[in-house]
Amino acid sequence: MVTARRRAPSRPIWLATTAPGRSHIWAVGLAGFCSFLDVYVTQPILPHLAKIFFASPAAAGLTISAVTLAMAISAPLIGVLADRIGRKRLIVTALLLLTAPTWLAAGAPNLAALVHWRFVQGLLVPGAFVVTIAYVAEEWSDGHTAAFAMGIYVAGTVLGGVSGRVIAAMVTDVAGWRAAFSVLAGLTLLCAVAVWRMLPPAQRFLRQDDLGAAARAAAGHAVNPRLVATFAIGFNLLFMLVAMFSYVSFHLAAAPFGLGATALGLVYLAYLPSLAVIPSAGAWIGRIGHRRALRLALLAVAGGAALTLLADLPAVMAGLAIGSGGLFIAQTAATSYLGVEAVTARSSAAGLYASLYYVGGSLGGVLPGLLWRRFHWTGCIVLVLLADAIALALGTRWWRELPAAATRPSGVGWILGRG
Repeated sequence: MVTARRRAPSRPIWLATTAPGRSHIWAVGLAGFCSFLDVYVTQPILPHLAKIFFASPAAAGLTISAVTLAMAISAPLIGVLADRIGRKRLIVTALLLLTAPTWLAAGAPNLAALVHWRFVQGLLVPGAFVVTIAYVAEEWSDGHTAAFAMGIYVAGTVLGGVSGRVIAAMVTDVAGWRAAFSVLAGLTLLCAVAVWRMLPPAQRFLRQDDLGAAARAAAGHAVNPRLVATFAIGFNLLFMLVAMFSYVSFHLAAAPFGLGATALGLVYLAYLPSLAVIPSAGAWIGRIGHRRALRLALLAVAGGAALTLLADLPAVMAGLAIGSGGLFIAQTAATSYLGVEAVTARSSAAGLYASLYYVGGSLGGVLPGLLWRRFHWTGCIVLVLLADAIALALGTRWWRELPAAATRPSGVGWILGRG
Protein backbone atom coordinates (compact mmCIF):
# COMPACT_ATOMS: atom_id res chain seq x y z
CA MET A 1 0.00 0.00 0.00
CA VAL A 2 1.35 3.36 -0.97
CA THR A 3 1.18 5.84 1.81
CA ALA A 4 0.41 9.37 0.84
CA ARG A 5 3.28 11.58 1.63
CA ARG A 6 2.36 14.17 4.19
CA ARG A 7 2.85 17.68 2.95
CA ALA A 8 4.47 20.18 5.27
CA PRO A 9 2.20 23.08 6.09
CA SER A 10 3.06 26.13 4.08
CA ARG A 11 4.28 29.15 5.96
CA PRO A 12 2.94 32.60 5.28
CA ILE A 13 5.18 34.60 3.01
CA TRP A 14 5.91 37.12 5.75
CA LEU A 15 7.40 34.26 7.83
CA ALA A 16 9.42 32.83 4.97
CA THR A 17 13.08 32.10 5.64
CA THR A 18 14.25 32.44 2.06
CA ALA A 19 16.95 35.05 1.64
CA PRO A 20 16.00 38.01 -0.53
CA GLY A 21 16.64 37.63 -4.23
CA ARG A 22 16.35 40.01 -7.16
CA SER A 23 12.59 39.48 -7.26
CA HIS A 24 12.32 41.01 -3.78
CA ILE A 25 14.10 44.20 -4.80
CA TRP A 26 10.77 45.64 -5.95
CA ALA A 27 9.51 45.34 -2.38
CA VAL A 28 12.39 47.63 -1.37
CA GLY A 29 11.31 50.12 -4.03
CA LEU A 30 7.74 49.94 -2.75
CA ALA A 31 8.94 50.61 0.80
CA GLY A 32 10.77 53.70 -0.47
CA PHE A 33 7.66 54.81 -2.35
CA CYS A 34 5.46 54.43 0.71
CA SER A 35 8.02 56.12 3.01
CA PHE A 36 7.94 59.39 1.08
CA LEU A 37 4.36 59.28 -0.19
CA ASP A 38 3.08 61.46 2.67
CA VAL A 39 6.12 63.61 3.53
CA TYR A 40 5.71 66.59 1.17
CA VAL A 41 2.02 66.30 0.25
CA THR A 42 1.07 69.79 1.41
CA GLN A 43 3.62 71.59 -0.79
CA PRO A 44 1.32 72.04 -3.83
CA ILE A 45 -1.69 72.93 -1.66
CA LEU A 46 0.01 75.45 0.65
CA PRO A 47 -1.84 78.41 -0.95
CA HIS A 48 -5.12 76.50 -0.50
CA LEU A 49 -4.36 75.75 3.17
CA ALA A 50 -3.35 79.35 3.81
CA LYS A 51 -6.67 80.51 2.35
CA ILE A 52 -8.81 77.92 4.16
CA PHE A 53 -7.22 78.57 7.57
CA PHE A 54 -6.67 82.33 7.07
CA ALA A 55 -2.96 81.72 7.69
CA SER A 56 0.26 83.33 6.51
CA PRO A 57 2.60 81.48 4.11
CA ALA A 58 4.98 80.83 7.02
CA ALA A 59 2.18 79.31 9.13
CA ALA A 60 1.05 77.10 6.25
CA GLY A 61 4.70 76.11 5.73
CA LEU A 62 4.66 74.54 9.19
CA THR A 63 2.81 71.60 7.63
CA ILE A 64 6.13 70.81 5.91
CA SER A 65 8.50 71.86 8.69
CA ALA A 66 6.67 69.78 11.30
CA VAL A 67 7.34 66.61 9.29
CA THR A 68 11.01 67.28 8.64
CA LEU A 69 11.66 68.39 12.23
CA ALA A 70 10.11 65.18 13.55
CA MET A 71 12.22 63.18 11.11
CA ALA A 72 15.34 64.96 12.42
CA ILE A 73 14.39 63.95 15.96
CA SER A 74 13.49 60.33 15.30
CA ALA A 75 15.97 59.26 12.60
CA PRO A 76 18.96 58.61 14.94
CA LEU A 77 16.73 56.96 17.54
CA ILE A 78 15.13 54.72 14.92
CA GLY A 79 18.58 53.51 13.85
CA VAL A 80 19.38 52.41 17.39
CA LEU A 81 15.94 50.78 17.77
CA ALA A 82 16.32 48.89 14.50
CA ASP A 83 19.65 47.47 15.67
CA ARG A 84 17.80 45.95 18.62
CA ILE A 85 14.47 44.66 17.31
CA GLY A 86 15.11 43.83 13.66
CA ARG A 87 14.51 45.16 10.17
CA LYS A 88 11.31 43.95 8.54
CA ARG A 89 9.29 44.12 11.74
CA LEU A 90 10.13 47.80 12.18
CA ILE A 91 9.64 48.69 8.49
CA VAL A 92 6.17 47.16 8.33
CA THR A 93 5.13 48.47 11.75
CA ALA A 94 6.18 52.02 10.84
CA LEU A 95 4.26 51.92 7.55
CA LEU A 96 1.12 50.54 9.18
CA LEU A 97 1.26 53.12 11.97
CA LEU A 98 1.82 55.89 9.43
CA THR A 99 -1.70 55.27 8.17
CA ALA A 100 -3.21 56.52 11.45
CA PRO A 101 -1.90 60.12 11.60
CA THR A 102 -2.48 60.48 7.85
CA TRP A 103 -6.13 59.55 8.37
CA LEU A 104 -6.46 61.72 11.48
CA ALA A 105 -4.98 64.71 9.63
CA ALA A 106 -8.02 64.60 7.33
CA GLY A 107 -10.21 65.47 10.32
CA ALA A 108 -8.02 68.23 11.73
CA PRO A 109 -10.33 71.06 12.87
CA ASN A 110 -7.69 73.77 12.47
CA LEU A 111 -4.16 74.40 11.22
CA ALA A 112 -2.57 73.66 14.62
CA ALA A 113 -4.17 70.21 14.69
CA LEU A 114 -3.03 69.53 11.13
CA VAL A 115 0.54 70.52 12.04
CA HIS A 116 0.32 68.20 15.06
CA TRP A 117 -0.64 65.18 12.97
CA ARG A 118 2.00 66.07 10.39
CA PHE A 119 4.59 66.00 13.19
CA VAL A 120 3.43 62.52 14.21
CA GLN A 121 3.78 61.41 10.59
CA GLY A 122 7.36 62.65 10.59
CA LEU A 123 8.20 60.66 13.72
CA LEU A 124 7.17 57.44 11.97
CA VAL A 125 8.67 57.94 8.50
CA PRO A 126 12.31 57.09 9.43
CA GLY A 127 11.12 53.73 10.72
CA ALA A 128 10.63 52.78 7.09
CA PHE A 129 13.23 54.65 5.07
CA VAL A 130 16.27 54.43 7.39
CA VAL A 131 15.69 50.77 8.21
CA THR A 132 15.10 49.82 4.57
CA ILE A 133 18.60 51.07 3.76
CA ALA A 134 20.09 48.94 6.53
CA TYR A 135 18.09 45.97 5.22
CA VAL A 136 19.50 46.35 1.70
CA ALA A 137 23.08 46.81 2.93
CA GLU A 138 22.89 43.62 4.99
CA GLU A 139 20.83 41.27 2.86
CA TRP A 140 22.41 41.59 -0.59
CA SER A 141 26.08 40.69 -0.36
CA ASP A 142 26.66 40.94 -4.11
CA GLY A 143 27.79 44.50 -4.80
CA HIS A 144 26.08 44.78 -8.18
CA THR A 145 22.74 43.51 -6.85
CA ALA A 146 22.99 45.75 -3.79
CA ALA A 147 23.67 48.78 -5.99
CA PHE A 148 20.68 47.87 -8.17
CA ALA A 149 18.50 47.51 -5.06
CA MET A 150 19.66 50.92 -3.79
CA GLY A 151 18.83 52.46 -7.16
CA ILE A 152 15.34 50.96 -7.08
CA TYR A 153 14.90 52.25 -3.53
CA VAL A 154 15.93 55.78 -4.50
CA ALA A 155 13.65 55.71 -7.54
CA GLY A 156 10.84 54.59 -5.22
CA THR A 157 11.42 57.53 -2.87
CA VAL A 158 11.38 60.01 -5.77
CA LEU A 159 8.24 58.51 -7.28
CA GLY A 160 6.58 58.39 -3.86
CA GLY A 161 7.35 62.05 -3.19
CA VAL A 162 6.09 63.15 -6.62
CA SER A 163 3.01 60.91 -6.46
CA GLY A 164 2.00 62.19 -3.03
CA ARG A 165 2.16 65.78 -4.22
CA VAL A 166 0.27 65.15 -7.46
CA ILE A 167 -2.44 63.05 -5.75
CA ALA A 168 -2.90 65.64 -2.99
CA ALA A 169 -3.22 68.47 -5.54
CA MET A 170 -5.64 66.67 -7.85
CA VAL A 171 -7.91 65.37 -5.07
CA THR A 172 -7.89 68.78 -3.37
CA ASP A 173 -9.07 70.38 -6.61
CA VAL A 174 -11.96 67.92 -6.88
CA ALA A 175 -12.99 67.15 -3.31
CA GLY A 176 -10.93 69.26 -0.89
CA TRP A 177 -7.79 68.78 1.18
CA ARG A 178 -9.48 66.48 3.72
CA ALA A 179 -10.36 64.01 0.99
CA ALA A 180 -6.74 64.18 -0.20
CA PHE A 181 -5.46 63.03 3.19
CA SER A 182 -8.09 60.27 3.33
CA VAL A 183 -7.04 58.96 -0.09
CA LEU A 184 -3.37 59.05 0.90
CA ALA A 185 -4.12 57.20 4.16
CA GLY A 186 -5.81 54.41 2.17
CA LEU A 187 -2.93 54.23 -0.29
CA THR A 188 -0.40 54.13 2.56
CA LEU A 189 -2.27 51.21 4.11
CA LEU A 190 -2.31 49.30 0.81
CA CYS A 191 1.42 49.87 0.36
CA ALA A 192 2.15 48.75 3.93
CA VAL A 193 0.25 45.49 3.43
CA ALA A 194 2.02 44.91 0.11
CA VAL A 195 5.45 45.41 1.71
CA TRP A 196 4.42 43.05 4.53
CA ARG A 197 3.50 40.39 1.98
CA MET A 198 6.39 40.88 -0.44
CA LEU A 199 9.47 41.54 1.71
CA PRO A 200 11.17 38.49 3.30
CA PRO A 201 12.46 38.73 6.88
CA ALA A 202 16.11 39.73 7.29
CA GLN A 203 18.47 36.75 7.39
CA ARG A 204 21.73 38.54 8.24
CA PHE A 205 20.54 40.84 11.00
CA LEU A 206 22.72 40.84 14.12
CA ARG A 207 21.22 42.34 17.25
CA GLN A 208 23.28 45.17 18.77
CA ASP A 209 23.04 45.96 22.47
CA ASP A 210 26.01 48.24 23.20
CA LEU A 211 24.35 51.66 23.23
CA GLY A 212 27.33 53.21 25.04
CA ALA A 213 29.62 52.44 22.12
CA ALA A 214 27.21 54.14 19.73
CA ALA A 215 27.10 57.26 21.93
CA ARG A 216 30.91 57.41 22.11
CA ALA A 217 31.19 57.06 18.35
CA ALA A 218 28.71 59.89 17.80
CA ALA A 219 30.70 62.14 20.15
CA GLY A 220 33.84 61.41 18.12
CA HIS A 221 32.12 62.38 14.87
CA ALA A 222 30.96 65.67 16.38
CA VAL A 223 34.57 66.89 16.81
CA ASN A 224 35.81 65.87 13.36
CA PRO A 225 35.83 69.16 11.37
CA ARG A 226 35.44 67.41 7.99
CA LEU A 227 32.39 65.51 9.21
CA VAL A 228 30.92 68.58 10.90
CA ALA A 229 31.31 70.46 7.60
CA THR A 230 29.55 67.59 5.83
CA PHE A 231 26.69 67.67 8.34
CA ALA A 232 26.36 71.43 7.72
CA ILE A 233 26.36 70.90 3.95
CA GLY A 234 23.50 68.43 4.37
CA PHE A 235 21.62 71.03 6.44
CA ASN A 236 21.91 73.55 3.58
CA LEU A 237 20.98 71.05 0.87
CA LEU A 238 17.57 70.18 2.29
CA PHE A 239 17.01 73.81 3.29
CA MET A 240 17.33 74.73 -0.38
CA LEU A 241 15.18 71.88 -1.65
CA VAL A 242 12.31 72.47 0.76
CA ALA A 243 12.45 76.27 0.37
CA MET A 244 12.29 76.13 -3.42
CA PHE A 245 9.66 73.44 -3.75
CA SER A 246 7.42 74.67 -0.94
CA TYR A 247 7.21 78.35 -1.83
CA VAL A 248 7.17 77.91 -5.59
CA SER A 249 3.51 76.97 -5.13
CA PHE A 250 2.77 80.46 -3.73
CA HIS A 251 4.81 82.00 -6.54
CA LEU A 252 3.00 80.12 -9.30
CA ALA A 253 -0.45 80.54 -7.75
CA ALA A 254 -0.06 84.32 -7.97
CA ALA A 255 0.04 86.57 -11.04
CA PRO A 256 1.23 86.31 -13.76
CA PHE A 257 0.92 82.52 -13.58
CA GLY A 258 -2.31 81.94 -11.60
CA LEU A 259 -2.03 78.14 -11.46
CA GLY A 260 -4.67 76.05 -9.67
CA ALA A 261 -4.02 73.16 -7.29
CA THR A 262 -3.85 70.43 -9.96
CA ALA A 263 -1.47 72.45 -12.13
CA LEU A 264 0.67 73.17 -9.06
CA GLY A 265 0.84 69.44 -8.34
CA LEU A 266 2.06 68.78 -11.87
CA VAL A 267 4.87 71.30 -11.35
CA TYR A 268 6.54 68.69 -9.14
CA LEU A 269 7.04 66.49 -12.19
CA ALA A 270 10.18 68.64 -12.51
CA TYR A 271 11.66 66.03 -10.14
CA LEU A 272 11.36 63.25 -12.71
CA PRO A 273 14.41 64.13 -14.84
CA SER A 274 16.43 63.49 -11.70
CA LEU A 275 15.60 59.80 -12.07
CA ALA A 276 17.96 59.82 -15.05
CA VAL A 277 20.62 61.70 -13.07
CA ILE A 278 20.68 59.65 -9.87
CA PRO A 279 21.93 56.28 -11.24
CA SER A 280 24.90 57.86 -13.03
CA ALA A 281 25.79 60.34 -10.27
CA GLY A 282 27.90 57.86 -8.32
CA ALA A 283 30.06 56.93 -11.30
CA TRP A 284 30.45 60.60 -12.23
CA ILE A 285 31.56 61.50 -8.70
CA GLY A 286 34.00 58.58 -8.81
CA ARG A 287 35.64 60.00 -11.92
CA ILE A 288 35.99 63.66 -10.93
CA GLY A 289 36.05 63.47 -7.11
CA HIS A 290 33.66 64.53 -4.36
CA ARG A 291 34.81 68.13 -3.98
CA ARG A 292 34.68 69.00 -7.68
CA ALA A 293 31.33 67.21 -8.07
CA LEU A 294 29.90 69.21 -5.16
CA ARG A 295 31.12 72.49 -6.65
CA LEU A 296 29.66 71.78 -10.09
CA ALA A 297 26.37 70.53 -8.62
CA LEU A 298 25.97 73.62 -6.44
CA LEU A 299 26.75 75.92 -9.37
CA ALA A 300 23.96 74.13 -11.27
CA VAL A 301 21.62 74.72 -8.32
CA ALA A 302 22.47 78.43 -8.35
CA GLY A 303 21.83 78.64 -12.09
CA GLY A 304 18.53 76.80 -11.81
CA ALA A 305 17.38 78.96 -8.89
CA ALA A 306 18.20 82.14 -10.81
CA LEU A 307 16.28 80.86 -13.84
CA THR A 308 13.09 80.60 -11.76
CA LEU A 309 13.12 84.39 -11.31
CA LEU A 310 11.98 84.82 -14.92
CA ALA A 311 8.25 85.50 -15.40
CA ASP A 312 7.95 82.54 -17.75
CA LEU A 313 6.48 79.17 -16.74
CA PRO A 314 8.76 76.99 -18.96
CA ALA A 315 11.77 78.86 -17.55
CA VAL A 316 10.58 78.25 -13.99
CA MET A 317 10.03 74.55 -14.72
CA ALA A 318 13.48 74.27 -16.31
CA GLY A 319 15.03 76.05 -13.33
CA LEU A 320 13.32 73.68 -10.89
CA ALA A 321 14.47 70.64 -12.88
CA ILE A 322 18.07 71.88 -13.04
CA GLY A 323 18.02 72.88 -9.38
CA SER A 324 16.62 69.56 -8.14
CA GLY A 325 19.07 67.59 -10.30
CA GLY A 326 21.98 69.60 -8.92
CA LEU A 327 20.76 69.12 -5.36
CA PHE A 328 20.44 65.37 -5.80
CA ILE A 329 23.99 65.15 -7.17
CA ALA A 330 25.27 67.31 -4.31
CA GLN A 331 23.41 65.10 -1.86
CA THR A 332 24.98 61.99 -3.37
CA ALA A 333 28.42 63.60 -3.13
CA ALA A 334 27.88 64.64 0.50
CA THR A 335 26.52 61.36 1.79
CA SER A 336 29.06 59.25 -0.09
CA TYR A 337 31.88 61.49 1.22
CA LEU A 338 30.43 60.88 4.67
CA GLY A 339 30.75 57.14 4.13
CA VAL A 340 34.44 57.50 3.29
CA GLU A 341 35.39 60.10 5.90
CA ALA A 342 33.65 58.25 8.76
CA VAL A 343 36.01 55.29 8.93
CA THR A 344 34.24 53.80 11.96
CA ALA A 345 30.65 53.80 13.24
CA ARG A 346 29.15 54.91 9.93
CA SER A 347 25.61 54.35 11.23
CA SER A 348 26.02 56.96 13.96
CA ALA A 349 27.60 59.36 11.44
CA ALA A 350 24.64 58.86 9.13
CA GLY A 351 22.28 59.46 12.06
CA LEU A 352 23.92 62.79 12.87
CA TYR A 353 23.85 63.77 9.22
CA ALA A 354 20.16 62.86 9.02
CA SER A 355 19.35 65.04 12.03
CA LEU A 356 21.06 68.13 10.63
CA TYR A 357 19.68 67.41 7.16
CA TYR A 358 16.08 67.43 8.35
CA VAL A 359 16.58 70.40 10.68
CA GLY A 360 17.64 72.26 7.54
CA GLY A 361 14.46 71.11 5.84
CA SER A 362 12.40 72.37 8.78
CA LEU A 363 13.87 75.87 8.51
CA GLY A 364 13.47 75.75 4.74
CA GLY A 365 9.74 75.30 5.26
CA VAL A 366 9.38 78.35 7.55
CA LEU A 367 12.12 80.95 7.03
CA PRO A 368 11.18 81.97 3.45
CA GLY A 369 7.61 82.43 4.65
CA LEU A 370 8.74 85.01 7.19
CA LEU A 371 10.17 87.09 4.36
CA TRP A 372 7.37 86.43 1.90
CA ARG A 373 5.16 89.42 2.64
CA ARG A 374 7.89 91.89 1.71
CA PHE A 375 10.18 90.05 -0.70
CA HIS A 376 8.02 87.23 -2.15
CA TRP A 377 9.76 84.70 -4.45
CA THR A 378 12.85 86.88 -4.85
CA GLY A 379 13.48 86.72 -1.10
CA CYS A 380 13.12 82.93 -1.17
CA ILE A 381 15.66 82.62 -3.99
CA VAL A 382 18.11 84.94 -2.20
CA LEU A 383 17.95 82.59 0.80
CA VAL A 384 18.51 79.60 -1.49
CA LEU A 385 21.54 81.24 -3.09
CA LEU A 386 22.93 82.13 0.35
CA ALA A 387 22.61 78.53 1.55
CA ASP A 388 24.16 77.38 -1.74
CA ALA A 389 27.17 79.68 -1.22
CA ILE A 390 27.64 78.46 2.37
CA ALA A 391 27.59 74.81 1.29
CA LEU A 392 30.06 75.58 -1.50
CA ALA A 393 32.42 77.35 0.92
CA LEU A 394 32.25 74.50 3.44
CA GLY A 395 33.05 71.85 0.85
CA THR A 396 35.89 73.88 -0.65
CA ARG A 397 37.43 74.63 2.75
CA TRP A 398 37.05 71.34 4.60
CA TRP A 399 36.66 68.46 2.18
CA ARG A 400 39.90 66.73 1.22
CA GLU A 401 40.68 65.24 -2.15
CA LEU A 402 40.33 61.48 -1.87
CA PRO A 403 42.40 58.86 -3.66
CA ALA A 404 40.74 57.50 -6.79
CA ALA A 405 39.99 54.18 -5.10
CA ALA A 406 38.17 55.96 -2.29
CA THR A 407 35.87 58.07 -4.42
CA ARG A 408 33.37 55.30 -5.07
CA PRO A 409 30.18 56.24 -3.20
CA SER A 410 29.32 53.84 -0.40
CA GLY A 411 25.95 52.53 0.65
CA VAL A 412 25.67 55.30 3.23
CA GLY A 413 25.20 57.65 0.29
CA TRP A 414 21.61 56.52 -0.13
CA ILE A 415 20.47 56.66 3.47
CA LEU A 416 18.26 59.69 3.23
CA GLY A 417 16.17 59.11 0.17
CA ARG A 418 15.48 61.93 -2.21
CA GLY A 419 12.48 63.83 -0.87
